[in-house]
Parts: sequence; structure tokens; C-alpha cells
Amino acid sequence: MAETPSASSPPPREPRRPPHAKWAAFAAGAAILALLPGGPAAAEPRQKLTVVELFTSQGCSSCPPADANLIALTRRPDVLALSFSVTYWDRLGWRDTFGKPEFTARQYTYEPMLGERGPFTPQMVVNGRLSRVGYSLPDIERAISSAGPVVGPEVTIGAHDVAVGPGTAPAAAADVWLAEYEPGVIEVPVRRGENAGRTLPHARVVRRLQRLGAWTGTRARYPRPDAEPGLRTAILVQAPAGGPILAAATE
Repeated sequence: MAETPSASSPPPREPRRPPHAKWAAFAAGAAILALLPGGPAAAEPRQKLTVVELFTSQGCSSCPPADANLIALTRRPDVLALSFSVTYWDRLGWRDTFGKPEFTARQYTYEPMLGERGPFTPQMVVNGRLSRVGYSLPDIERAISSAGPVVGPEVTIGAHDVAVGPGTAPAAAADVWLAEYEPGVIEVPVRRGENAGRTLPHARVVRRLQRLGAWTGTRARYPRPDAEPGLRTAILVQAPAGGPILAAATE
């Protein structure tokens, strides 16, 4: 049963779940760009990565320990750590400065595939396959060791396009996602809500999530949209409807 939020209550031991969670997966709304066949992009192939996604909120009093754990994970060269701020805790009095509906949509889409009964914070998802509460760094590191790196097609990120090499794709094709994120740590003063008066550090904050197109198993190239200054780009090749991540790369 979902816990009732309270601005004066101490951080709960259980993960925080929004009330009345709905189970219809909703799309992020990005338009699909045309696929262009061609050779690999100019960038060199990157090492295989384990992808850890944190779903968090500045309005949730139990999230700061998980934010700190994600900061620790950014020091590992074998891990692509990304922070997605959700919006359903904005009603507690503080609107998350990084939150976007498409990030909330991504978390909602994950939950049925991960066997969860609803979205919660802080949630860490490893390779799109394993779901963990983000409180315990040793627990997350065990999940990373268990999942291992994604070993799908080679992904290269060029100045103007993204290339995905040949490999085995799902029957319904895979989604190719672009995520642009802040490379460093951002300190956020929170003035209201459950974390009022605290300054919260956040790392690898995702600013844009966009679906570039579908990957069917053959070599393909996708136009890369212009990035905002100072942001870095990550590419995720993922089975549809919140399925496993098949390949990942970052700048």
C-alpha cells in the first residue's frame, strides 16, 4: 500500500510510492526520425557499460541517500549512471527543478516489466532488468555485478549522427534513445517541501530524453540533434515497452 506523504515525517524505511498509480504506459512524445543506412560514425567504440538509472525527486525526503549513491557510481568508468527526476512529488510543496513528464513516463513504463506494483522513489534500475531501492550502495553494486555490462550491438556517437551496428534485435524492433545529461554535480537549494532548508547534490542529471528511432538488427545511422552547451550525450538501445537495455554508449 502506498505510503501517505507528510512534510514533517522522518525519511521512511520503505520506498516512497505516489498514491493512485496508474498502469497504462504512456509515451514520451518524441517524434521518430528517419533511419539512414550507412557506415559507422567517426567516434571510437566505447567500453561496454552497465547502465544504472535513478528515479528521484527533490520533493522526497528519502531520496538524498540515493542521490549520494549515484554520485559514487559516477566514479566507476564501467557504469553509465543517469539521474531522472520525476514529477509526482511536486505536489508536496516543492517543484523539482529537473523534473519532466517524460522522465516520469519512463519510470511508469518500466514497472510492469520489472514486476513492481507501482513507481516509487528512490528507485534504481540496472540495465533495464533489475529494480532496487537506492538506499544501499553495496546492494546496488551487487546488482551491477550480477547484471554485468550490456553486450549488444556496437554504438558510436559522432558529431552529427549516431550509428548502431548489426546484432540481434527484438521481434518488434528496439528503441534508440538519446539522453543528454549534466556531466558534473549540481547543488540545489530546496526552499519548501520535505527537504526544505537543505542543499541537495545531484549528479548526471538528465535534461533531455528523445527517441531517435527503431533498430531492427541491421546497421543503421540516426541524425543526432544539436546538444545544449555543456551537456553530454548517452545513447541507449532498448527493447520496447520498458524492456532490457541492449547496448549503451556515452561521450
